[in-house]
Amino acid sequence: MTDTTKKNSPSRRRQQFPGISTRAWEHPADRSALVALRKLSGFDEILRKLAGLVSERSVRLMFLATAVRTSERQFPELHAMVRDAAYVLDLKKVPELYVTQDPTVNAMCIGMDTPIIVVTSGLVDLLDEEELRAVIGHEVGHAMSGHAVYRTMLLILTNIAGRIAWIPLGSLAITAVITALKEWFRKAELSCDRAGLLAGQDLQASMRGLMKLAGGHNLAEMNVDAFLEQAEEYDKAGDLRDGVLKLLQVLPQTHPFAVVRVAKLKKWAESEEYRSILAGAYPRRADDPDTSVGEQWKAAADSYSKSVKESKDPLMGLLRDVAGGVGNVGGKLRDTFAGSGRTPGDDNS
Repeated sequence: MTDTTKKNSPSRRRQQFPGISTRAWEHPADRSALVALRKLSGFDEILRKLAGLVSERSVRLMFLATAVRTSERQFPELHAMVRDAAYVLDLKKVPELYVTQDPTVNAMCIGMDTPIIVVTSGLVDLLDEEELRAVIGHEVGHAMSGHAVYRTMLLILTNIAGRIAWIPLGSLAITAVITALKEWFRKAELSCDRAGLLAGQDLQASMRGLMKLAGGHNLAEMNVDAFLEQAEEYDKAGDLRDGVLKLLQVLPQTHPFAVVRVAKLKKWAESEEYRSILAGAYPRRADDPDTSVGEQWKAAADSYSKSVKESKDPLMGLLRDVAGGVGNVGGKLRDTFAGSGRTPGDDNS
């Protein structure tokens, strides 16, 4: 890693956030998990020992040998972007950024002690300058939040699950933990979409980049407003059966779907929380040690509760009815399955 200095401030003036804590952009569910993990004395050391076979040094050497490391002489614009993102988010050490030859559109942050960022040539070819700036800011956010801990835990537990699949209860327990980790990981992606927005400070570019991940490079054929309308339609989900299908589709994913990410980011950009950060009223990393785990879990619970209340998804509506003790839940279920010619008790297999 290399040091940042004042001379590396962006060519297009962007606001810097001195001393900003990652809590400023972390989604409540992501933040609560991270705060809890950071409070566990020795947790990082234990995790590093468990993940000892995946040496950060060997990973860096592999990319050093097989990819192109950005610098003032190689991919200088990308090199400037990662330095800019570190400057804006007040990261003292700039992560090394590598470009690897791969038509797949992808970017990743690898490592816990000395994270590096890797972007594929497919991603570089797909996105314009400001869209790339948001993506690189996203990955810098991963580095600062320490999200590699989720990835490492997932790799370890997935490996363990494969070895003890013959033990019914043991496999079930690990599967439940893996499902929870994937939920954290999805929220971590929403967190770093916010970090990317703070780094680039261009909402349209951030949304365009996410839209391109879904629809490719032909931007003239796409429209951000229409894509947001897709997100609205997806949220409404038709009827209860669609809500169940959505839940089943998202559970195995480590990333939220593109339309969801665009809608969530736009909503955050319009929030008082985002405006406060721009005004300089944000959590400071100096206060991180005093952060209450209980308060963060409460914030996560409140976030989920708010999400259920505001969702137009019929399944979420059913959950609201159950929580509120509404007596017509059975009627809703009957009507839903009657529409498909079945009732919940039918078994035509």
